[in-house]
Amino acid sequence: MKKLLFLSVFMIAFSCGNKKEITQIAAVSCGQCKFELDSEKGCSLAVKIDDKTYFVDGFGIDDFGDAHDKHVGFCNVVRQAEITGVIEGGRFKASALKLVE
Repeated sequence: MKKLLFLSVFMIAFSCGNKKEITQIAAVSCGQCKFELDSEKGCSLAVKIDDKTYFVDGFGIDDFGDAHDKHVGFCNVVRQAEITGVIEGGRFKASALKLVE
C-alpha cells in the first residue's frame, strides 16, 4: 500500500512539473478579428506563439482599453506584449501580459 501511495504521489508531482512556463514577446490581438480563430463566439484575446495562435485565459480583451478603438483596440490592430504563462489544453494560461510599444 505504501508503494502505491508513493507511486501515486510521484506521478502527480511529475505530471505537474511538465508544464513549461513561457516568457517572451508575442503578437496579441483579437482571436476572431485579427487571427481568424472561430472556435469561440464574439471577440476574445488571443496570442500568437511560434506561429500557433491560442486564446488567452487570465486576461480579457477589454483589460487594455476598448477592444474596438480604431488606433489601439485589439479588434483593429495586432500589438506586441511580453507574455508569461503556460500552454494548457490548447489555450494560453497567462500569469502576466504587459504591452510593449
